[in-house]
Amino acid sequence: MAIESIAKTLGTGSGVDVTALVTGLVEATFANKNAALTAKSDALTARISKVSELKNTISDFAAALSALTRGGTLATQPTSARSDVVTATRLSGANLTGLNASVEVRRLAQGQVASTSPLAGGKDSVIGTGTLTLTFGSATVTGTAMTDFTAGPAAPLAITVDAAHNTLDGVAKAINAANVGVTASIMTDSAGARLVVKGASGASQAFELTGSGDLAQLDIGRTATASQVASVAQDAVLTLDGVETRYASNSIYGLIDGVRLDLVSAAVGTKVAIGAKAPTAEINQTVTNFVETYNEVYKMVKAATNAVEGPLRGDPAAKDLLRQLKGMTLATLLPDAAVDTPKALADIGIATQRDGSLTVDTARLATVLTAFPQNVEAIFAESAGLTRALSEIASKATNKDTGLGASEANYVKAQTQVADEKEDVLAATEKLRNRMTQQFAAMDAKVAAYKSTQSFLEQQIKAWNGGD
Repeated sequence: MAIESIAKTLGTGSGVDVTALVTGLVEATFANKNAALTAKSDALTARISKVSELKNTISDFAAALSALTRGGTLATQPTSARSDVVTATRLSGANLTGLNASVEVRRLAQGQVASTSPLAGGKDSVIGTGTLTLTFGSATVTGTAMTDFTAGPAAPLAITVDAAHNTLDGVAKAINAANVGVTASIMTDSAGARLVVKGASGASQAFELTGSGDLAQLDIGRTATASQVASVAQDAVLTLDGVETRYASNSIYGLIDGVRLDLVSAAVGTKVAIGAKAPTAEINQTVTNFVETYNEVYKMVKAATNAVEGPLRGDPAAKDLLRQLKGMTLATLLPDAAVDTPKALADIGIATQRDGSLTVDTARLATVLTAFPQNVEAIFAESAGLTRALSEIASKATNKDTGLGASEANYVKAQTQVADEKEDVLAATEKLRNRMTQQFAAMDAKVAAYKSTQSFLEQQIKAWNGGD
């Protein structure tokens, strides 16, 4: 008889609810084991959740600070008195303290732009096939005609125009596909379509373009009669503190150390002051935000490692994270700083309170910002100072071999083992339930037989008594 059938008939002989009795006995047998496994599973779930939360929190904290310092807003920025003439941008790692210069933009750099005579057939006008030869150098232009050209040191470049590109539009595409330092386009108006060729800026980037065979009608240069030079290749001309210099581009690096100058317009006779603005307000705000965020993170880690009820009270990685956070204010962030100059958070007015949280001495911070601006900026520099220190803490805390990453893996593994133990207990429970059900079924059958015999005897006795 199947176990299910046995369970349904149990108690019919004895009158005892054997099914309930078996269930109660089985559950009582494994109650302590199940309770212990459930408690262990719940504790591991809480640890896994808290480890994940701490990993994400410390990583997000470090990433946010890195993004802020990478943006450059916490470093002294160059300023321009006339951004419509020239703009100034700080370069990574620049020290702009004391920057004071004067720039005059006398001429902008530009590239040569030349166009062919219009073709009435439009962009689909058939030109022919062959080779275009491009030569770079310096040129003299009078009006729209190139009157002189001196080739540069680079060898001429060949551009092949095949049958698939034998139209005016095809030639433009062939030039662009060759990627030889000029770009071509088609300009169409009522007169027809023109091939327009533009080179890079700088006096040495003037060019001649000569074609073989039918392509000669697209020639640009001294001997060309069917093309015009609309824009002359020239260098930018500017002065720094009165000294004239030339650059091939309008974006200038190296003229002022740590600054990129972008020339916007020529303004002969206008001296533009280039100075520097310290990020005092930005650093003050960053310090405030850092301390507020640190306090939230510290509070979370401290609660997680609380010796009485913290889910990670026995986790070495979580405890190490708390220890590192506690030591941040005194950690040397500028190992190369001069003696008696700020090199740690504590030196700029960020102090640790009795409960471990941080506070800001705004007066101290203001004094240090005035007296040691370079040190404070270095503390908040990209990939250095505080940013590096916090990134190292986050990296160590989330490490998969020794940090919270390893803890998480261990807890997940332990939880899998608990799940396996639960499966074993469940199997043992069913085995015991089946065995006890069969035993009680046999007992119930015997009781039923005894009751049947008893009923027969009682009937016999009544019959005998009735016979008297």
